[in-house]
Amino acid sequence: MTRSVGQVRADVEEASRWLAGRVVRTPVLRSPVIDELAGARVLLKAENLQNGGSYKMRGALRAVGRLAAAGHSGVIAQSTGNHAVAVALAARQHGLAATVVLPLDAAPTKVDRAHAAGARVVFAGTGVEERVTVADALSDESGHPVVDAYDHPDVIAGQGTASLELIEEAERAGTPLDALVVPVGGGGGVAGAFLAAAGSGIEVYGVEPVGCDSLARSLAAGVRVPVAPAPTIADGLRPSCVGELPFAIVRNTLRGVVRVDDDEIAAAFRLILTELKVLAEPSGAAGLAGALRLPSERDRQRTVGVVLTGGNVEAALVARLMAPRSADLATGKGAAA
Repeated sequence: MTRSVGQVRADVEEASRWLAGRVVRTPVLRSPVIDELAGARVLLKAENLQNGGSYKMRGALRAVGRLAAAGHSGVIAQSTGNHAVAVALAARQHGLAATVVLPLDAAPTKVDRAHAAGARVVFAGTGVEERVTVADALSDESGHPVVDAYDHPDVIAGQGTASLELIEEAERAGTPLDALVVPVGGGGGVAGAFLAAAGSGIEVYGVEPVGCDSLARSLAAGVRVPVAPAPTIADGLRPSCVGELPFAIVRNTLRGVVRVDDDEIAAAFRLILTELKVLAEPSGAAGLAGALRLPSERDRQRTVGVVLTGGNVEAALVARLMAPRSADLATGKGAAA
């Protein structure tokens, strides 16, 4: 927490070099249908294809790797799922013990992934405060450090490498990004995206579900504002408050936050599955939902980058989201430009 923004910014490129060969350099995808709906060129970074099923693997592996090098024998993490899975996988790679604290209503797919990675799984309530309390108690008991899901400089730097790769790929293709859009839970991903884009002129936007908009409210107030998270299909985007370090990084620099509702997230989910032929979880699809609502003039020369942050989704939810209003994909309903 005492590290400066400048130090953390430099860490993104260092983390990218360290992670090379340790994580998947995921593909960048594009669809003419999505471009038409957005009125712009949209490039989507498929982190749903990352090890562990989400870009959380990047931050977890970077943080756990440094802790292993420092001599720690175990780690603890709490999250709604993806970060916990990533920490468990990273710990297994480095031969460390892992304990992860999940909510009672965690998606079974994410619980199963954490178990399969060899982690001890502990359940605690349904809110982040309950999980944090349990994780801190387990840390005090075991002496193992907590790897925070977003309030951690190594996690932010690692998450930022996904955006850095997207920026690099766009430049190599001759279509440099004008804007970069990242879903927001605790803010680690969007903070990492800002650091990756620093000095480039790229506008960075966050996307939050309606009623889970701590970052948007915090930016308006100038201080961190907690919320009572509303129900949403984007289970990974409902922390009660944006992280202290992410907020310090983006509070005066973020171009804006787009709020999206569940219908818009579901429409983006269906677009990704039918047009790109890949499966993203609703939390990951929220980035596309936000990109389709960016407050900009329709400009087909404009390039917008989107990080599809994860793909760990229940089969029953996939079936439910694909069933309603399937005709909307042909008409463009549910996704505003």
